[in-house]
Amino acid sequence: MIVSNTSPIINLACIGRLDLLPALFGVITIPDAVFHEIAVANPDAPGASDVRTASWIRRYAVVNRPLVTSLRLELDPGEAEAIACAMEANARLLLIDERRGRTVAQRLGLATTGLLGVLLLARRRDLIASIRPLLDDLRRVAGFWVGDALYSQVLRDAGE
Repeated sequence: MIVSNTSPIINLACIGRLDLLPALFGVITIPDAVFHEIAVANPDAPGASDVRTASWIRRYAVVNRPLVTSLRLELDPGEAEAIACAMEANARLLLIDERRGRTVAQRLGLATTGLLGVLLLARRRDLIASIRPLLDDLRRVAGFWVGDALYSQVLRDAGE
């Protein structure tokens, strides 16, 4: 099982590449809080319609509410439920971008990657010809922050 937080879905939808998630992972699981953040709180946002209708997105109701409450001391609702969901379901991977969320997830023993890791995997599997245009679109269209040093490192890692 692959669990996703809000950011990878919204940002890929912003640049028209949400198709990479099912191509790479098949089914993506999102907890109810992530569903709410994407599809309910801003129903016209990029990705909202996909989250409501895509057959490759599965909703998950987290059972361990005390864990979510504890995680909420440090994290937003989507991050807290994504981590709890990944733990409950023994997820193989958690897609999460926010530094604090990744740190907490890794401290709890979860394997994580972010949007840039997803793009690198897509490049390695030849799902995209070049990572540079997607990085540029993330910065320009989605407003996704990628510092210059990280931008250069991702390009090096992709062999570009």
